Order: sequence, then C-alpha cells, then structure tokens
Amino acid sequence: MKMHFKHFILTTTCLFTSALAIAQLPQDSRRPGGIAVIPLTTDITQVTFQQKPVLISQEGQLRYAVLGIPLSTPIGSIQLDTNKAPIQIEVKSYPYAEQRIKVTNQDYVNPNQSQLDRYAQEAKEQNDVYSSFRQSSWQTLPTFIRPTSGKFSNSFGRKRFFNGEERAPHSGLDIPAPVGQKVVAPADGVVVQTGSYFFNGQTVLIDHGQGLISMFCHLSAIKVEKGQHIRQGETLGLVGKTGRVTGPHLHWGMSLNNARVDPQLFLNTAR
Repeated sequence: MKMHFKHFILTTTCLFTSALAIAQLPQDSRRPGGIAVIPLTTDITQVTFQQKPVLISQEGQLRYAVLGIPLSTPIGSIQLDTNKAPIQIEVKSYPYAEQRIKVTNQDYVNPNQSQLDRYAQEAKEQNDVYSSFRQSSWQTLPTFIRPTSGKFSNSFGRKRFFNGEERAPHSGLDIPAPVGQKVVAPADGVVVQTGSYFFNGQTVLIDHGQGLISMFCHLSAIKVEKGQHIRQGETLGLVGKTGRVTGPHLHWGMSLNNARVDPQLFLNTAR
C-alpha cells in the first residue's frame, strides 16, 4: 500500500512539474520582487491580491494565477482571495546585493523643489499605468523575449547608494549597449505611455494585458506612439543614455498587478 501511495505522489508531482515546463509561464520565485505561479482548481474563476485582480493564464486544461510580489513585501505568509477559499503562499527572503554609484550631476542625487515637483507628476503618470488592469486578448500568457542584445549588468532588486546616499532598490534590469541599438517589444501589447522623464529619460510603457506592464528607459529615440498596437520583435526605440545614467544602457522593467518584478523570470529557459 505504501509503495502504491508513493507512486501516486511521485506521478502527480511529475505531471505537475511537466505541465509547468510546457506552460508559457514565468518562473515561480516566491520572494520580494518575485512571482508566484499558483495552480487553480476548476471552480476558482476570480483571484485578487490586496483587492486588486490577479492575472490568470489558461495553459491547456490547467489554469494558473500569476502574482507579482512587491519588493516591499515582508517575509512570511500572504493571502490571495478568490471566489472560493483564500490561498496562502509563503514569501521567502532573497539575498539582494548592494550597489554604490557615483553620479556627477548632483541634481540626480538631491533634486531641487522644481525637479521634485516634476518627478512627482511623472511618478503619478507611471503609477496610473502600473495600477491599471486591461482585459487581455489572450487566454494563455505569451512568451517573452529579450528586448535588446547584451549582458544584464545590474541585478534586479539591488540596494542602491548614489554618492553614498541610500535610494530605492533597483526595480529593473540594466542591459549595457551602444547608443542607437534597437530595442524591441518583448511580447505583443499596446503602447500606453511615452515621455521624457527626469530620472528615466526617454521612456516607453507597454501594456500586455491583465495588469502586466513593461517599461523601457533611457532611450535615445522613441519609435512608437501612445495607443499604438505593437507586436513582439517590433522596434519601440533605440538604446540611449538619457535621464539619470552613468553610461548608455537599456533599463528594462516589468510590473505585474502593480508590483515591480524581476524581468528575468519571464525569460523561462524551460520554454
């Protein structure tokens, strides 16, 4: 009897692991700034976190809730609400590194009041996009590709110190590249915001549906317009060094249910 029971558990585990491997899903990494991929029973049709809807992806016969975990989330248990019973998940610690950056333009370290007012308005514009939830044209979460070529130099989540002063953790990935190199859409979506921002420089935001937003900063040129539908692989802009930078690179950010999450988790090598 024990052998049969062990065989059942092993078989179930293998089937679940196999389903995740072929599914077009991000990597499950339950940490601040990570993503929780949660299998759903057939009777669960709605999932919310902190009263906000959570992305649901249909993968063959299976459905998953895909939750972005905010960088500010304390370690321990968090709860998702559903139209049935709540779901508890455990958020574990993660050893994010520190980064100390020397910035020559003091305006980017200690902005004056006018610059702070500008930043506050720009932050509101971006947060309005991040907190939006547009129904997707897809049922299965699309596969993502890298937006430009190059090696990731600045790990997501690093604690940053500008000229010795602590600032917010790094909420994206930096890809060093020459000015003018093409930046493409990592997946289909709608361009929901473009602009020239104080810290982020020339920026494009793409809505991929169900609260999943991608962000591309420090561009030298923007090649799309607000409201434009864009396909995976189409050019959205060119690498630059606008805004607060120490050299030319692309800052690639991803936001899921208004939580900034590690973009590398969408580049699932199991696909």
